[in-house]
Amino acid sequence: MIQTYDEMRALLLETHYATEEDFAALTEEEKKDSTTCITALYRRQILTPALFGQAMAEHYKTRYVNLNVSPPSREHILMVPEDVAKQFSFVIVFSEDGKLQIATDNPDQEGLTAKLEELFPGNEVTILYTLTEELEDVFIHYRPPLQDRFQSIIEKKESIASGFLSEILEDALSLRASDIHFEPLPSDVLIRLRIDGVLQEAGRISKEHYENMVNRMKVQANLRIDEHKACQDGAIRMTDAKKAYDLRVSIIPTLDGEKVCVRVLAQYIRGISVSSLGLSPENEATLIDAIHKPFGMILVVGPTGSGKSTTLYALLKILHKSDVNITTIEDPVEYKIPGVNQIQVNAETGITFAAGLRSVARQDPDVILVGEIRDEETADIAVNAALTGHLLLSTFHANDAATAIPRVLDMGVEPFLVASSLELIIAQRLVRTICPTCRYSYSATVKDLETLLPEAPQYFSQEDITLYRGKGCESCNNTGFKGRTALFEFIRNTAEMQDLTLHNPSMKEIALLARKQGALSMFEDGLLKVKKGQTTLEELLRVAQPPSTTLTDATPTS
Repeated sequence: MIQTYDEMRALLLETHYATEEDFAALTEEEKKDSTTCITALYRRQILTPALFGQAMAEHYKTRYVNLNVSPPSREHILMVPEDVAKQFSFVIVFSEDGKLQIATDNPDQEGLTAKLEELFPGNEVTILYTLTEELEDVFIHYRPPLQDRFQSIIEKKESIASGFLSEILEDALSLRASDIHFEPLPSDVLIRLRIDGVLQEAGRISKEHYENMVNRMKVQANLRIDEHKACQDGAIRMTDAKKAYDLRVSIIPTLDGEKVCVRVLAQYIRGISVSSLGLSPENEATLIDAIHKPFGMILVVGPTGSGKSTTLYALLKILHKSDVNITTIEDPVEYKIPGVNQIQVNAETGITFAAGLRSVARQDPDVILVGEIRDEETADIAVNAALTGHLLLSTFHANDAATAIPRVLDMGVEPFLVASSLELIIAQRLVRTICPTCRYSYSATVKDLETLLPEAPQYFSQEDITLYRGKGCESCNNTGFKGRTALFEFIRNTAEMQDLTLHNPSMKEIALLARKQGALSMFEDGLLKVKKGQTTLEELLRVAQPPSTTLTDATPTS
């Protein structure tokens, strides 16, 4: 296994996936070992996990298989005993007519070939390379159902609350859940995981064990265990042998007991880059151009859970360089970025968005990220910071891009300040993407689609249309969807938009002008993803609706 920085550097130079200049830019901390080196190259967008997998495969003189894209079936996984699969870090990805393909993160490991010959005598075995994290994701198939694991913990009669929480959290991390919900019912407690934006039932526990679990979470989050009638919020920092992660805990009293929601923070943002957000080439070029301007304000708008923070972190990855001073003020800090000055909002010590932003502006920053503009004072300071030589990134709660300008004006910021400081408004929503393992195509006519989308004749010119769905498989937990992508709506602050802003325009006036200048609505951006087979029409209509007739009549000029 390659473990040292020097070994990793030699490998990437040999396979031409990085250059001497790339390694010269790394800090001493980033050169500590192969893991920190790869993390740094990811952050600088020199490498992606797929490219790194390819580089490693070339080193081992084999092929790379991405288990996220081509996951093995449960039957193939269970062909190998769990203890053997984990000891030698491998999984079967193909088996037919005496031919086997196995994927491992260490093809040269001692004893692997002998073990394969022992397990599959007479078979022709091909060894492929895969990433460690991809192997860990598929090993979840060895885990018994959650209810069976609960019963096993109860029978052992040791640390039941701790054991339950550990099993639930491990499932949430393996399934890439963003939230864990504990919902008290009259007779028991329902556990649900939010996966790809949709809640899925994970199991149930008795109220007898639930009370101890809540108390344990309260202790870990530094909350009062004797308080059962008030809302409480806290945070837990969890570490294990491989990684550290943060949990945000919210507890509220309900008629049937205390409901707990645990937000899993910063687990899936690390590999995010601007190119992986789902932007069209035109929108990506617009965004890259905006963030390389020396000053101005970029607003990302949308409801809670629409991916705004992920987009901002992706932008910080591009801006994060040794000669750039970046300071953020967030609530909460979702992802710790080495080399970036990050401030956590704390009302008890007087660190609000407004107070923190005022102090940050005196710290000679080049780039400022404000987690959210919530009030007039924060908006006013943010606008002035954007006018005085800073690039300011922030989020804002608005339904669409056109609504953002009137809302900022309603907060009391002068129109000429908004017109002068604003560079770009991005509105976004998240949709689930079709599972690549079970995706299939089907034919439909415009008439068929009119039952779902009465405006279908406006958006589909041909009579016979090819669309896509997921059948549902083990890889996607039989949902037909795996992962999410974003729908975007961009409004650029052109000279015409600045003139309009000076006259305190309505949302409709802004939307009309933006459309005439070539802007697409989130629905139209999503429809392009539907036609490409990335998501379904039903999923698109779940989160976005077609623009009004007034807007669709205003044909874009570009």
